[in-house]
Amino acid sequence: MIKTPSVSISLTLGSRQVESTITHSPFTVGRMPESDLTLDDPSVSRRHAEILYEDGQFVLVDLGSRHGTYVNSRKVERHTLQPRDEVRFGGKDGPILHFGIEDSAATSIVRSLISRLDATNDQGPSIEKLNWFLEAARKLNDVGAIDQILAALVETTIELTRVERGYVMLRDASTGEMRLVAGRARDGAVLTDDSTISHSAIRSAMESADPFIVTDTLNSETVSRSESVVAQNIRAVICMPLRSRRRERDANSGQVLGILYLDNRLAPGRLTQIDNDLLKTIAAEAAALVENAQLAMEEEQARRYREELKIAASIQQGLMPAHPPRTNFASIAARYAPCKEIGGDFYDAIADEDSVSLVLADVSGKGVSAALLAQTLQGMVYALLLGNRPLAEIAHALNLYICARALSKYATLVILRLHRNGSLEYVNCGHVHPLLKTPQGIQRLSESEMPVGLIPDAHYRAHTVQLAPASRLLLISDGVTEAENEAGEFFGDERLEEALARSGDLGDIFQSLAGFCGCASSSDDCTMVEIAFAPIA
Repeated sequence: MIKTPSVSISLTLGSRQVESTITHSPFTVGRMPESDLTLDDPSVSRRHAEILYEDGQFVLVDLGSRHGTYVNSRKVERHTLQPRDEVRFGGKDGPILHFGIEDSAATSIVRSLISRLDATNDQGPSIEKLNWFLEAARKLNDVGAIDQILAALVETTIELTRVERGYVMLRDASTGEMRLVAGRARDGAVLTDDSTISHSAIRSAMESADPFIVTDTLNSETVSRSESVVAQNIRAVICMPLRSRRRERDANSGQVLGILYLDNRLAPGRLTQIDNDLLKTIAAEAAALVENAQLAMEEEQARRYREELKIAASIQQGLMPAHPPRTNFASIAARYAPCKEIGGDFYDAIADEDSVSLVLADVSGKGVSAALLAQTLQGMVYALLLGNRPLAEIAHALNLYICARALSKYATLVILRLHRNGSLEYVNCGHVHPLLKTPQGIQRLSESEMPVGLIPDAHYRAHTVQLAPASRLLLISDGVTEAENEAGEFFGDERLEEALARSGDLGDIFQSLAGFCGCASSSDDCTMVEIAFAPIA
């Protein structure tokens, strides 16, 4: 197998820019959460494009996306990428990917400084450690190695600056607080207590995002007034901010990820211009290392989340009847298409010798929260239908359940029970009105009650209609009528009725919907369930 070399990319999303790396082939791009590069943008297709490594080159391939893929403003289907190519996914305001970012300026400075230091034949052992540090940073593949790398960073900078002790502190992403991750003394002893360092110097470097360097606090009026410097008898202090290379939406400079802290308590410090430049470069490389590790952790968490979503989607699909029940007087067909991996729609059906019971529901919202409530309600409805409870009583129980838990969610649903003699009972709780197709035409069952989960004391009533032989009853979620085509038009009630009128079965209606939508992506779950009444004479 040919190993894919790493290549840097920069992604522009509106006013925010994020840097990442392509490390494998194929590298997939799209709105699907399992994509290597997930772009939550309406102009991006679910499976939009992929980047392949072939014959020593990276090749961009469009996967039949709805709005296309552009390289340097030219629409492409397949393109061999070159450094600095600008790739746009989707429309004119879609995300932009800059391919093949060159080595950072910090890396170039490091090479220059190493050459200058080598020329002076000074600090040879320190340069060996610096070379080791940079090589280790480049080869970082394991997130767990970051503590060892940062410890080496402290040791290296202590040797370079000849200070007594050094620390690396990182900002906690959730709390914003600084935490100690590595500390060393000049003799190599591990330091775990940060109570004797100058926290005022750290705050100054964090707030300004600039280095804070004082080589002799006794001759510095600004620092001599610092309580921590006086209390700890600190003579020299160096704080180098570790700044992110990712540009944030609300800041021109990078976010400060942490601090490299060095100090002396016995003697003033001595820093040459080369030392100063080298410290800045080491801080930049350390920041890149920390950021890469954080990105690796985020990617791993995203991968696990995608795997969990796949499992959840499989469970959700498994909870819905793969083969709806069929009797000698009625048959059921269903189509379910969530807009995300899991959704808030569900349907279920049970049958006995005398009746068929069915439910179709739509929980407000999308994604995990809607899916959790949907599956809970599905279990309740199934148990109550199995117990042959009255339909109005089932709706009342669901309403009380949601209202009692203050979930800030509600659900619309239709529950029905079709008897062998063609008598149809139904309760519509704020759902899309079912459509009844008979030899005489299309009829809308317009009786409706409140959605469940809004008002605790809501009352529900069942309604009855008599079905003639060869009748078909269609139930849908609002994702069907609100499905849009590429021009932004809704499928709507009228097109749905026309599709039902000329259809022979549910598959025909689904094909009408798919043909209308074309390549347009779905923004809501789409569910269709049809029950056909055909008693045997």
